[in-house]
Amino acid sequence: MSNTKKADSGAAEGAQMATEQSPESGRVGAGRWSAKRKVSVILELLRGADLESASRKYRVTAATLMEWRDRFLTGGEVGLKSRESEVEDEERRRLQSAVATVSVENELLREKIARLENGRPLVSRKSKVRAAPFRLPRRLPTV
Repeated sequence: MSNTKKADSGAAEGAQMATEQSPESGRVGAGRWSAKRKVSVILELLRGADLESASRKYRVTAATLMEWRDRFLTGGEVGLKSRESEVEDEERRRLQSAVATVSVENELLREKIARLENGRPLVSRKSKVRAAPFRLPRRLPTV
């Protein structure tokens, strides 16, 4: 019976640990972590907090904290690259504008050609002038 009692108390302790109160949001290590909570823990680590003590404090593995930190830093790096993407976006807009301008000019030129042709081709498609075929002279009536 004592073994059954220990198993029951272990389950109760696990449930209690999952619902313990934390300083920030009311729960430590229970359920999903919001982005805001993760950021606060990562900033604490970046300010110099010990990884092992933070892991124990928040009941999250050190590997998970390191993963969060790496993703946080990668996201920050992407944010700092915004200048590069702005330059690329500006170049893309400039090229799109140039293509649009050329397309409009081409359409206007096609319309002008159609008006100049006025229903007939701009270059006349006459056959080349050939010399008359060689013919023998007709016989004149003899007198």
